[in-house]
Amino acid sequence: MKIRVYRLSSFTDSINGGNPAGVVLNADNLKEGEMKYIAKEVGYSETAFVSKSDKADFKVRFFTPVDEVDLCGHATIATFSLLNKKGIISPGKYNQETKAGLLGIDVSINEEIMMDQNIPYFGEYLDKKIIAEALNISVEDFYSEYPVQIVSTGLKDIIVPIKSFDKMNFLIPNFDKIAKICVENDSAGFHIFNLERKNFHASCRNFAPNLGIKEESATGTASGALASYFVEQGIYKPNKKMVFEQGYKMKKPSKIKAIVESKEGIYEKVKVGGKAVIIDEITIEL
Repeated sequence: MKIRVYRLSSFTDSINGGNPAGVVLNADNLKEGEMKYIAKEVGYSETAFVSKSDKADFKVRFFTPVDEVDLCGHATIATFSLLNKKGIISPGKYNQETKAGLLGIDVSINEEIMMDQNIPYFGEYLDKKIIAEALNISVEDFYSEYPVQIVSTGLKDIIVPIKSFDKMNFLIPNFDKIAKICVENDSAGFHIFNLERKNFHASCRNFAPNLGIKEESATGTASGALASYFVEQGIYKPNKKMVFEQGYKMKKPSKIKAIVESKEGIYEKVKVGGKAVIIDEITIEL
């Protein structure tokens, strides 16, 4: 059986930037083992598989080269961008069924895709010394006023504040230590941020070696967690769009938009989005 896989890059308007994802349409008859095989063959950090749903407009499952994950932001952007470009959907509001729940999608006339994420969960603060050792930096390299914290809007991520843009980009991570910390804390990865660059609300890097992803050039789920962290810590106000850059060090620049909606101190919605471009399509033989 031959399976067509579309390859797109999300959070960019250029095939030279963003974060690539595979998308398989009409995946209703694929078995889980076949999805895992396809994701491994595609080789991207995530591949999305779209099928019919009796709960939403579409059911979408996400696989890394290693395992299934509940949600993937950039693969969601790729999926709904492809559906829009193929004329399967038109600008409007949609829902997707995922293992993280039923999540809304907004497709705009300018082809920007914004996805709903879960209401933020704020977990425990982690020991900065242990995190510093995993990144081969010192505790003094962190912003002293902001914590290392587990935050989730669909997947748990460890949010890490580093006060130097250069230090963030030239550190040498110990992937074994990062993976161990992530597994111990049931988290997808380290999402590191810096606030120095004036054209963006934050500059970011993301490491998720426990999921088979040493570094990712754009991470949608972690961006929702980061935006929520910013509001919770009082760094930025709610109800205003934030723009994050990621992929700078990888020479795959990405622009990720996020907004945290809150009313009278109660979190109501988190949205993350951007654009995607089609790279090509390939065929995989099962």
